[in-house]
Amino acid sequence: MGTQPGDVDPGMTIAFGLTWDYRCPFARNMAEHVITGLEAGADWDVTWVPFSLTQVHVGDGELDAWDDPTKASSLHAMEAAIVVRDRMPAQFLAVHRALFAGRHDQGLDLRVPEVVDGVLAAHGVDPAAVAVELESGWPRAEFRKAHTEAAEARGVFGVPTFLVGDAAVFVRVMDRPGDDAETARRTVERVLEAITGWPELNEFKHTSIAR
Repeated sequence: MGTQPGDVDPGMTIAFGLTWDYRCPFARNMAEHVITGLEAGADWDVTWVPFSLTQVHVGDGELDAWDDPTKASSLHAMEAAIVVRDRMPAQFLAVHRALFAGRHDQGLDLRVPEVVDGVLAAHGVDPAAVAVELESGWPRAEFRKAHTEAAEARGVFGVPTFLVGDAAVFVRVMDRPGDDAETARRTVERVLEAITGWPELNEFKHTSIAR
């Protein structure tokens, strides 16, 4: 049957899920640690779980983000990434990193389809092929399903959240790994060790940020 999202393999491979939304800088930080570790050969089985901060902020009585045409642009980059994740997995990590960088380093507006298309094309993905998948509707259905399952079954409220076994743990790290694979690996595995080895630790938060 193989590993499932959030399972911890008793062998060498560590399996976990990680939520993301391109709007969040802390999701960017953690994604870069995970991506850098994976690119350096870390033995992790990662399930990337899309989670919508737009949907989180929908008010009572308002349309869900998935059903509200005025919110479609805020979902676009995430849906395009879902297409790449599921249809072009060899390009996913590079596209994933680049979409985060576009939003937080370059100040790109990922609500603009042409902007997202530029990122895709720069990393070997045909924007027209992605557009065909988006028009079919399945990426939005997948986005909605993943978000809803995370929120309702796992109590997820934000990004980045690690899904490990039965645990769902919201984690913020302040640093970025750059090209330091050892720092990336150590950061992720310290988080996983705390989740799996010290479940009694429920909350740990500094009252101020060192500058």
